[in-house]
Amino acid sequence: MSDRFFPNPMPEFVPEATPATEQELQEAVTVTPGDSLQNLLAMPHSPLSERLKRAALDLKEIIVLETWGLSGQRVGDFTLYCGLLGTAFLLFKSHQVTGNASDLTLCAQIIKSCDAASVRSRDVTFICGRAGVCALGAVAAKHTGDDESLRYYLAQFQKIKLPKDLPDELLYGRVGFLWACLFLNKHLGQGTIPSSYTATVVDEIIKNGRALGRKGKCPLMFEWYGEKYWGAAHGLAGIMQVLMDMELKPDELEDVRETLKYMIHNHFPSGNYPASEEDTKRDVLVHWCHGAPGVALTLVKAAKVFGDKEFSDAAMEAGETVWSRGLLKQVGICHGISGNAYVFLSLYQLTGNKKYLYRAKAFACFLLDRAHTLISRGEMHRGDRPYSLFEGVGGMSYLFLDMVDPSQSKFPAYEL
Repeated sequence: MSDRFFPNPMPEFVPEATPATEQELQEAVTVTPGDSLQNLLAMPHSPLSERLKRAALDLKEIIVLETWGLSGQRVGDFTLYCGLLGTAFLLFKSHQVTGNASDLTLCAQIIKSCDAASVRSRDVTFICGRAGVCALGAVAAKHTGDDESLRYYLAQFQKIKLPKDLPDELLYGRVGFLWACLFLNKHLGQGTIPSSYTATVVDEIIKNGRALGRKGKCPLMFEWYGEKYWGAAHGLAGIMQVLMDMELKPDELEDVRETLKYMIHNHFPSGNYPASEEDTKRDVLVHWCHGAPGVALTLVKAAKVFGDKEFSDAAMEAGETVWSRGLLKQVGICHGISGNAYVFLSLYQLTGNKKYLYRAKAFACFLLDRAHTLISRGEMHRGDRPYSLFEGVGGMSYLFLDMVDPSQSKFPAYEL
């Protein structure tokens, strides 16, 4: 099991040093060879966030070159997950953090190419389908003041049809489409996608969940390719995450609550969570997609929605698992260190406890200090698509940008 993650070498807590003078502050910002992980951990937030931002922007330039510039601007994979839309999403984030108008212009240009590549796609979700292209395209168009493109992308979004055989999960299913609707409403205004439209999708999800849930002790249960998954990408955690943002009837909301409590009551003694209903003895995966990290993010959401201490306690317990076993030998956000760092950012926003801010900083500092060396030695996997948002260094760049203002951080395409 330990071959999946690095032993955590970092102290439980390191207090930030406070520079006494402007010169010391500048020295803290200056990048010098041989900086140790310990020195990074002790660095005050302001100079550290500046260093992380610089690293993120340097990475962004490499990612754009590798995914867009060297390709001759041809689109092989258009998706947010591992394709060019992930590069566009990173550029949009960079624009939000820095205000760089060139990032927004390039973001819109890349989305236009993704639009042409995705027009015949049958996939309908934000992360892996046509909905992501249209939703991000509309939001980027609003920010550039391009009203014609805004109308176009919204019209294209409204043409998306959900197949009857669609699963319910996040990456390829109904809640992945609903997340795109939520993204549009957040950025363009409530009612952009009316609740009367999304209600029919929610009804189908609840109906499917109850039909399978009746066969067990959990009110809602879902299958993806015959497996009853629990995680964020394909299972219960991701579906509950999105449902908690929808308008639910009281009995539906209660089913969501009890489904999450079922998961809490059946987690591993270690604090980790099974990958699926059938996989109750294999305590191995500590990923966003499968395991404690994705579940923890959903439990934080549940603590805010229901105000129930059981959810916040369970989220913090899952966070301990991520701290001890979450320095994965992969870099990305789906199943890597970058994604696991968001557990601590989410717990920090929930509790205000600086322990969690330190832990997020620690995971980011580990990446900043060691990722490139470990990848070059073959000790860390850089992802099958090494420059992508969900598997590669795109996720690391996104995390570094989110560390500039941790109070506003959001796991990309999962937290709103």
